[in-house]
Amino acid sequence: MMEKAQEFRALPNPTDADLLHSEVDIKGANSAVEPQNTYDGDEDQLARLGKKQVLKRSFGFWSTLGFSCALLITWEGQLSVFTTGLSNGGPAGLIYGFIIVWIGTLCVFTTLSELASMAPTAGGQYHWVAMLAPKSSQKILSYITGWLTVLGWQAQIASASYLTGTTIQGVVILTCPSYDPQRWHGTLLAWAVVICGLGINTLVSSILAKIETLILILHIVAFVAILIPLVFLGPHSSPQEVFTVFTNAGGWPTQGLSFFVGLVGPVFAFLGTDGAIHISEEVRNAAIIVPRSMILSVLINGTLGFGMLLAMVFCLGNIDTISSTPPTQYPFMAVFAQAVGSNSGGAGMVAVIIFMYVCATTTSLASSSRMTWSFARDRGLPFSEHLSRINRRTSLPLYPIFLTAVFTCLLALINIGSSVAFNDVISLTVGGLYSSYLICCTLLLWRRCTGGIGGSSQDTAQKTGLHWGPFRIPGVLGIAVNIVACAFVIIVIFFSFWPPATPTTAESMNYSVLVFGGIILFSIAYYLTIAHRTYLGPLTEVEVR
Repeated sequence: MMEKAQEFRALPNPTDADLLHSEVDIKGANSAVEPQNTYDGDEDQLARLGKKQVLKRSFGFWSTLGFSCALLITWEGQLSVFTTGLSNGGPAGLIYGFIIVWIGTLCVFTTLSELASMAPTAGGQYHWVAMLAPKSSQKILSYITGWLTVLGWQAQIASASYLTGTTIQGVVILTCPSYDPQRWHGTLLAWAVVICGLGINTLVSSILAKIETLILILHIVAFVAILIPLVFLGPHSSPQEVFTVFTNAGGWPTQGLSFFVGLVGPVFAFLGTDGAIHISEEVRNAAIIVPRSMILSVLINGTLGFGMLLAMVFCLGNIDTISSTPPTQYPFMAVFAQAVGSNSGGAGMVAVIIFMYVCATTTSLASSSRMTWSFARDRGLPFSEHLSRINRRTSLPLYPIFLTAVFTCLLALINIGSSVAFNDVISLTVGGLYSSYLICCTLLLWRRCTGGIGGSSQDTAQKTGLHWGPFRIPGVLGIAVNIVACAFVIIVIFFSFWPPATPTTAESMNYSVLVFGGIILFSIAYYLTIAHRTYLGPLTEVEVR
């Protein structure tokens, strides 16, 4: 592997002739493996980014869309954070907040889709930052972005497994009144979910793409299966009670401030859209399929999520019953049981949600491990030599997969000591991932406005080596989308560090800002002491002549 930073060359939507006649000089990494079922166009496109094809391209459009939808599971995920917006915003705040978050998320991932189309690599954010940033800050910004993305995804799978395990625990509470819930029970259940995901990602990885397609179908069918009994059997509120009632149970000085604090719930429900980016090197025709699947998944999940949200606020029923839900149980379970008039019936509905949570955890493990592998491939992590290896038999990054599973299980131990502390750790998902989005969106906006990308100013584009991919939003509309994306991400990051209520005590304080700040300081310190000698930006494995 060449020990130098990549000179980022153009990615000018090559024609078929270009792809057939491009001359590729393979330098080859020690861990490189010749994959099966590769595609010349994708390989040459990846070669233009300096990377060698080492993973099997088994994902098509539908499986990639299923992968992205399985990560978002917006309508399922928002059920677990339903009370966050109900306390800070109320029924009306939930609805209007969801719409704002949906639009903002669509702008963010439209922007990231433009970048994914320009450079479809598993590294995603940190690779794009290295492409877009000025040379003077290219390495350090790319390095920090890589750390934020890696740790954000590690926190994502920790939160997914914890959410699944504690939801299973909640069903036991619902159906067995004599059960005495303990925090370590939830941790063990989270471990079981991680082990299940580990088995699917290693033992049956060859059919993972087919599984993701099936999950897409189940995602939509399950929505209908839950919506029908909830709407037809549950109590109904009036439109005035739903669309005009705001609440401020958090005790904030103004209703507007309470509303913004409550936005964190819908934001959490949309997390994971960039997961498709990190399997780009396993997707056929990635420059087109990955952007299309991300945008379509936001539209599909937003539509389903909004429909489920309306059903929940209209069928909320007795607020006192919901409010009396045990702290160890999710209130949406009480809503289900109240709607069908039976705890066992409600448990059956929750079982569908749990299955989708398991699917999301499995998919999160795949995405997180690919991001870890990619950053290690470019020498961004400790023990990169081992983490960047590809298993010759399976063409999988097995070390990152196992490391992610082990790290998730270790994080789950924190819950035994303090569920509050664990929640602060997993809130790094929002802070870490959205910070990486902000850096990418800001740099793209800067390049766009200064004419640094091919198609807007050819002279400047020749100097920077940046060209638009097959997908882009042209002209003023593209600039407007980028601006909205940057503004939305700033708001999300700011309010993700706020506690849910005031006055704040030592127990209710949101310490995630300390975790986030500690990660930033650690990455900078590690870069200045060690990584500045090993991390040179995305390395060149392949040269195109």
